[in-house]
Amino acid sequence: MGLPRIHQAATLREGLELTLDEGASRHLLRVLRLRPGDHLAVFDGEGREHEAVLVATPHKRARVALGAPRSAAAESPLEIVLAQGIARGERMDYALQKAVELGVSRIVPLFTRRSNVKLAGERLARRLAHWRGVVIHACEQCGRSRLPRLDAPVALADWQPPAGLRLVLAPQAQAGPATLAPPEGPVVLAIGPEGGLSKDEFQYLQGLGFHPLRLGPRILRTETAAVAALAALQTLWGDLS
Repeated sequence: MGLPRIHQAATLREGLELTLDEGASRHLLRVLRLRPGDHLAVFDGEGREHEAVLVATPHKRARVALGAPRSAAAESPLEIVLAQGIARGERMDYALQKAVELGVSRIVPLFTRRSNVKLAGERLARRLAHWRGVVIHACEQCGRSRLPRLDAPVALADWQPPAGLRLVLAPQAQAGPATLAPPEGPVVLAIGPEGGLSKDEFQYLQGLGFHPLRLGPRILRTETAAVAALAALQTLWGDLS
C-alpha cells in the first residue's frame, strides 16, 4: 500500500512543521488510524508534494513534519475541460470523482433545462463545498498533486466555453472518438444531465462550434457517459495510450 496522501492549502517546504486542518486530521487519525511516527505525503493542490511524518496529535489535530519533495508526475498531457450537466446526488459525485481520476484539468457544472436539481444561495454554497471535497479526495486517492479547477455552477446560456476542440455527447451523432483529428489545444467536452440536453441546447452548442460525438449504440447514464468519453479521449491523445 502506498503512502496516505493528504491535501493542505498551505505553503509547503522541507523542514516545516504543519498542523493539519480539522478534516484532514480526522481522516488521518480516525479513519486511517495513523499514530505518531507514521509516514504520509502532503500536497498543496498546485503541483507540490512532500514526504511527511506524523509527529504529534494535540487536541485531536494532526501535526506533521515535512520532509523532502516528492515527484508528482500524474498530470495528463491532454488538457480536458469537462462541462457536466448537473445530476442528482451520488451521480454527480461519481462523475466528478471519475473525471478527476481520468485527468481532467477543469470542471464546469452546468445548469440545463433538464437538470432536476435546484441550487441557490446557501444550498448552492454547501453543494459546491461538497463537490470540492469530492475533487480533493479523488486527488488524494489517485495520486494527483494538482487540483483540477472546479467552477461555480453556471447556466448553459451564460457559459463562455474556452477555445479548443469542442465536443458535445449526442446519441444521434454519427461520429465517434476515433474519427476525430488530434487537437492542437484543449478539449472541451459537454455532457448533459439525466435526460440529456434538449434539442434547443444541442443547437445552441453547435452554434458555438461544438461537434456532436457518439459513444456507441447504447444510451449511457450521464455519469457513465463522462467516464466513457474521458477514457476514450485519454486513450486517443492523453496518457492512457
